[in-house]
Amino acid sequence: MANQSPPFGTPLIGLQYCAPDPVDLIITKERTIRDNFTVTDVKGNIVFTVQSSLVTFVTPRQHLFLLDADGNPLVHLRRALLAANDNWKAFRGRSTESKDLIFIRKPSSFFQLREKLNVFLANNTTEVCDFKVKATRIGYRSWNVYIGESDIVVAQINKKPDTMFSREREKYMVTVCPNIDYAFIVSLIVTLLPRHEQM
Repeated sequence: MANQSPPFGTPLIGLQYCAPDPVDLIITKERTIRDNFTVTDVKGNIVFTVQSSLVTFVTPRQHLFLLDADGNPLVHLRRALLAANDNWKAFRGRSTESKDLIFIRKPSSFFQLREKLNVFLANNTTEVCDFKVKATRIGYRSWNVYIGESDIVVAQINKKPDTMFSREREKYMVTVCPNIDYAFIVSLIVTLLPRHEQM
């Protein structure tokens, strides 16, 4: 049976993150020893924060944690041990157990890496992705998120020009379509921005 993409309004992280109107967010990435993110609305209110683990020889796997505005853990994002394949898994809270898996994000091919990415939800047992992410500009400064293999765009991500060459801070403008879980979209976006890489 062919994979059925989730309908609009399906809460992947939480129903409270499926808004009836478009949602505009700003993701600010601070370049420190650990790349951390702050996600705000257009009025400057904090919606989420993202904390990253320190990658060392002892703990070579990268971890990101999406927290709500009150600091409660929503999603644990874990990068594959072999970073060259750029695969990520997302789990609920701080879990890494298979029963708490939300999605897997991986390149559509080894040669495309972050140019084209496929996203498979936890209950997907097919080879047809639930969501697709495609770079829309050279240099991976903008992406669109699509439903499955369709041309339906559910989110757009664009790097702000005034932070294009900053080594201290990057900002991204994000627009999420109505009834799309924007916590899921943010979780997906931060995996596109690996630590200490110039975009």
